[in-house]
Amino acid sequence: MDNETFNLSIRKFLKMVGVQSQREIEQAVDRGLTARTIAGNETFPVTIILAVDGLNINVRFEGDIKLE
Repeated sequence: MDNETFNLSIRKFLKMVGVQSQREIEQAVDRGLTARTIAGNETFPVTIILAVDGLNINVRFEGDIKLE
């Protein structure tokens, strides 16, 4: 195993997930504000599930996204 290749591929994947997840959340908030289905002061519970086939990883991460 090449540790540098391994670490770089993990970082690349996590960066992609982070950037795309943020974009999706921002767009959903914009749609909600435009449609007036949210007020802009909510806190939304969020869950991410990390699953890696072949490594028996299935981990749940939970948190909150606050608009105010």
